[in-house]
Amino acid sequence: MATSTAVVTQDVKREQFLEVFADLVRELDEDLANNYDLPEYAKVYIHRNMVYNVPHGKLTRGLAVVECVKAFWEGSGKGDMSPELTHSAQILGWCVEFLQAFFLVADDIMDGSLTRRGQPCFFRLPEIGLKAINDSLMLEMMIFRMLRRHLKGEEYYIAVVELFQDMTYTTEVGQLLDLTSQGGEVDLSKFNEETLYRIYRYKTCYYSFYLSVALGMIISGVQDEKLYSTAKEICLAIGEYFQAQDDMLDCFGNPEVTGKVGTDIEENKCTWLSVEAMKVATEDDKDILLKNYGRNDVECVAAVKDLYRRLMIPEKFEKYEGESYSRISEMISAVQGMPTGAFVFLLNKVYKRKK
Repeated sequence: MATSTAVVTQDVKREQFLEVFADLVRELDEDLANNYDLPEYAKVYIHRNMVYNVPHGKLTRGLAVVECVKAFWEGSGKGDMSPELTHSAQILGWCVEFLQAFFLVADDIMDGSLTRRGQPCFFRLPEIGLKAINDSLMLEMMIFRMLRRHLKGEEYYIAVVELFQDMTYTTEVGQLLDLTSQGGEVDLSKFNEETLYRIYRYKTCYYSFYLSVALGMIISGVQDEKLYSTAKEICLAIGEYFQAQDDMLDCFGNPEVTGKVGTDIEENKCTWLSVEAMKVATEDDKDILLKNYGRNDVECVAAVKDLYRRLMIPEKFEKYEGESYSRISEMISAVQGMPTGAFVFLLNKVYKRKK
């Protein structure tokens, strides 16, 4: 019975969170109508951009903001969150989801992806195409309009705005590293841990995990920079594990479950799988990678996946996953001076995920 109640509670939180999204979209629509002389078709187009790209994922990052604010606020002895504070946390959660949508719309164009969240990538829609580049930029700027409307009077407003700016820039640096980690030809020497974890940190870890935690800390009044450094260290560890999962799911996940068709092999990406393969590959194995990796060909992709299976990469990942969970749990247990509920929530949220 306890498990059932917990599931219902999470479902209710998700529904309440989605209700806030509807309110924010209405406000953004009204902002455009009141402050810009736009024809009706443009207002409809922008509305569609929001509802198509923002609310259809797992919403893990956005819901994590609410949980992190709650963990730091209540864990610091400040009492229960007020309805007003909860609403502010939900708005910040949607700002993170808009940031995620901005990144994904742009990333899908750069990667030439086919599907995202169980539907065609926005730019793949015939009537959208490369207009999606500007659409992604609009999603980004909507973040700051929401922050200004709802949080400008708060003492933490500037800190929050600067955090979003820093996380956006950091992620864009990571995207650059990801896109330029390989040239036109496959270079197996670049499949190494130094390259991989640098991409992981800047492209994923900061905005996917540290952003939610830092927002909770800022709103709860945490000032100690050492605590922010500790939080960053834990979040980077969770993020690296999360991105390794993502690489596995891209290759071996079920698209009906993940909501997207993996293309890392075709795109010549440096991934956890390619790095692990290089650690144990023979010269013949490396020859298979050189001949088949980075090619948009079904048989070539199948050859790489067969090699991964033969090198027991899925089994190696299972071991890595268990070790990562234990290591991060120990890091969390060692924390002093701040509540750890936010870190426990994030780790348990991603452990053994299937999408």
